[in-house]
Amino acid sequence: MIGSAQSVLSIVYIRNEFESKDGVYMKEETIRLNKFLAEAGVCSRREADRYIQQGLVEVDGKRADLGMCIKETQQVVFRGKEVGRKQRKILLAFYKPKGIVCTAEKQEKNNIIDYINYPDRIYYAGRLDKDSEGLIILTNHGDLVNKMMRSANGHEKEYVVKVNKKLTDEFLKGMAGRVPLKEVDAVTKPSKVKKVDDYTFKIILTQGLNRQIRRMCEYFGYRVVALKRIRVMNIRLGDLKRGEYREITGAELAELKRLLANSHNQPGIEKNVNRKNQRVNR
Repeated sequence: MIGSAQSVLSIVYIRNEFESKDGVYMKEETIRLNKFLAEAGVCSRREADRYIQQGLVEVDGKRADLGMCIKETQQVVFRGKEVGRKQRKILLAFYKPKGIVCTAEKQEKNNIIDYINYPDRIYYAGRLDKDSEGLIILTNHGDLVNKMMRSANGHEKEYVVKVNKKLTDEFLKGMAGRVPLKEVDAVTKPSKVKKVDDYTFKIILTQGLNRQIRRMCEYFGYRVVALKRIRVMNIRLGDLKRGEYREITGAELAELKRLLANSHNQPGIEKNVNRKNQRVNR
């Protein structure tokens, strides 16, 4: 995915003035195209920017421009299909099996969207790699996804991890601290770690670096044998079986919204505190 300039995303709505036939000035609300696509359940805002750059989005029959705003009366087409403005809000908890890939790309035969085959257009919130399993949130509610997954908001994600050799106190203490990951040019935030048995532990993260837990284990000379996400904030995997999903509603949804009340949904809020300029002792 590509990043977007803060100046583009920091202003979402703009009101354009125009003169009507009777000489009265009216105001017409516009919305950023990437936000429109996210709220319509097509993809996240970042993915929308990528699709716009690839020429997959048209507005009124013309190729869309990155950062553009649209009016309510304009027609938006994505990959040859018109995108509707209003859709039912969907929020699903899904048990992703191993082997399923978190992508919407059709060329990947095991992509998560085709696997779940939900009747409405949805996309995933946060990734699990192909070899991992567990809880994935699927939705068409772009702003909610951003609030849940942005590292700056510090929301918890919990995992059960099995490794290839016996756990030591030194390993558990190291996993709970700041771990430098050269592959992604970053240092992890402190984590909560609890031993389950000689080979298994639980870990709670508040960020989502690429293959973070696997790379953290490798840093200490361990290899992950099995990895399962069991919780995102207050949403738990629970009794779901592999390949099953359920709707997030009622008290569970109300609590999620409460937890997200003060969260940001735009990129660029968090300072780059994880980069190499914040060194740790090795």
